[in-house]
Amino acid sequence: MFNIVSVIIGLVALVLAVVAFLPLLGWANWLIIPLAIIGAGVGTLGGGTAGRNLNLFVIVVGIVRLMLGGGIL
Repeated sequence: MFNIVSVIIGLVALVLAVVAFLPLLGWANWLIIPLAIIGAGVGTLGGGTAGRNLNLFVIVVGIVRLMLGGGIL
């Protein structure tokens, strides 16, 4: 059950991260990364690893985007 919730959180965060790749929307990653951290935490409670891994991927994507944009843009 926790794994399914984690996958849903990860998919929502991933869709938002794709939108945040647009110019001037990079600040949204400051909201997406904590959401993915919560999803990864929920994923660790479940038996599977798919939700946790998806959320870890979203965290890495968000951090890379923040580094490319200088932390704000």
